[in-house]
Amino acid sequence: MRITTLIILVFLSSIYLSAQNIEEETKGNAIITIFSDFHAGFGNVNKERGFSLERAYIGYQYKIGNNIKIKAIADFGQSKDVKDMHRIGFIKNAMIEWRYGKLCLKGGLIGTTQFKHQESFWGKRYLMKSFQDEYKFGSSADLGVSCEYEWSNFIYTDFIVLNGEGYKNLQIGKGLQYGLGITTKPFKNLTLRVYASYNEYNKSETNEENDYKGTTNIAGFIGYEYNQLSIGAEYNYMKNTDFLYNKNKMGISVYTSIELKHNFNIFARYDYLYSNNDWDLENDLMNGLCGVEYKINKYIRISPNFRVIYKMNNKIVHPYFYLNMSFMI
Repeated sequence: MRITTLIILVFLSSIYLSAQNIEEETKGNAIITIFSDFHAGFGNVNKERGFSLERAYIGYQYKIGNNIKIKAIADFGQSKDVKDMHRIGFIKNAMIEWRYGKLCLKGGLIGTTQFKHQESFWGKRYLMKSFQDEYKFGSSADLGVSCEYEWSNFIYTDFIVLNGEGYKNLQIGKGLQYGLGITTKPFKNLTLRVYASYNEYNKSETNEENDYKGTTNIAGFIGYEYNQLSIGAEYNYMKNTDFLYNKNKMGISVYTSIELKHNFNIFARYDYLYSNNDWDLENDLMNGLCGVEYKINKYIRISPNFRVIYKMNNKIVHPYFYLNMSFMI
């Protein structure tokens, strides 16, 4: 109820502000994003091969005027709940955004700020999600409100309040998630960011209060860019995973890319995910990939790349070849 009230207030305020200047230019454009790939395993995963439509976004955004924008996006992707040949559709964004000077307010089904900066710096979402998204430390979108403010050219903050269940499960009444991020650029080519969030747990749902606690996420990121080189590193910590007391997960991710001539670039990435006391050993892993990316034009990118996944539970290496494609307008 609290979230719904806040969203309604933001929405009504935006209507009032837009009515103050109906002569301002309005603009709209379609949003289409498609991620697909061909992959083939080697050795003990030799039978894992085929084509995949990993993700498809279809939406529209419209600038009402007075720095107000509305956006709606449908997300079609794979789901573990159905057979692999099927796709599940979700509304990923249904939001309104208002900018005034250095302030930005968003309300509705919005993109979260937990790993947005890391994903942007990594820049290759169509190959692999950023660390926190890939290993389920948080959701990329949720129902709530957010506020971003740029204090100066080298520091800005973001605060967000969400339902805490992600855009695939828009429940209410199970507590809220609060997040705060601080990003700074002490030097022209250097970016530093810290983020922390707390997801409440509704104790009324169980009598075993000692076994269930709120989930805390803490993340640190550093990124450096110089001419054609970019390199980023992040550390991520999740306490009380899925509200389970003392079931913690941690990990690092390091990635780099070098721009070459003729729209080519080479890249590499390394992830290390682990759990305290090996409670989630089945999912603990090391994940590495490297490859080449070619930008055909501003809409289409393709990338042949190799990946190696090392599972901690069975000490087995899983090597793959991927050919990924991205189409975005």
